[in-house]
Amino acid sequence: MSELFAYKILTRPQFDQLKAEGVFHGAPVDLEDGYIHLSTREQAAETAARHFAGQDHLVMVMIDLAPFDDALKWEPSRGGALFPHLYAPLPMSAVAGKVILRLDDQGRHQFPAGF
Repeated sequence: MSELFAYKILTRPQFDQLKAEGVFHGAPVDLEDGYIHLSTREQAAETAARHFAGQDHLVMVMIDLAPFDDALKWEPSRGGALFPHLYAPLPMSAVAGKVILRLDDQGRHQFPAGF
C-alpha cells in the first residue's frame, strides 16, 4: 500500500497517556491482538461507528507512516479490506495532527469537512 498517513481513534485518557508518556502501547484490543489497529481515511468513520459507538470527545490522531517500515503491515480484516496494523509502539513524534470527534444529535461521530 502507498498510504502516507493512517488514523488511530483514542479515548481522551488514552490520548492524555500518549502525550504524557510520549508513546502509546495500545488500547486493550490492541494489546490483546498484538498490534495497534489503525484505519485509512476511508475506513475511519466505520471504525468509529463500529468500535466507539456512543462515545463522545474521542481523539483521532493522524499518523505519519514513513518511520515504521517493517513494523507496519497491511492485513485483511473487515470483509477482506486491508487495514494498517502497527507492530510497534506508537510514538508521539509520529502524530502529524489530531481532531476531536464529537457526536451529533443522532449519535454519529462528526468528522472534519472534507474528511
